[in-house]
Amino acid sequence: MSKLDLIDHVAIPVRNIAESVEWYTRTFQCDVRYQDETWALLGFANIRLALVIPEQHPAHIGLVSDEAERFGQLKTHRDGTRSCYVNDPGGNAVEILASASMPAA
Repeated sequence: MSKLDLIDHVAIPVRNIAESVEWYTRTFQCDVRYQDETWALLGFANIRLALVIPEQHPAHIGLVSDEAERFGQLKTHRDGTRSCYVNDPGGNAVEILASASMPAA
């Protein structure tokens, strides 16, 4: 059996990062891994949820790949991860994250 790929996070658009972080952390058992004015990352038991401002980040799913470079030129992000975006056949944004840039769990 081959190794399955890892879904790192799902990103959803929100109007206000602070307000959304407050709602998610009050409503669910999760913790804030990162937060600024345009992006927040919440940790749940089985996945991370990114809250994004639509003007800066598309709604997307983030997958980790040992071969991320084959999908396109990688960009280094403020959290140190490196990735690129591609679209699936349905036009959905998929972020491909380089496994070497991922923080230890």
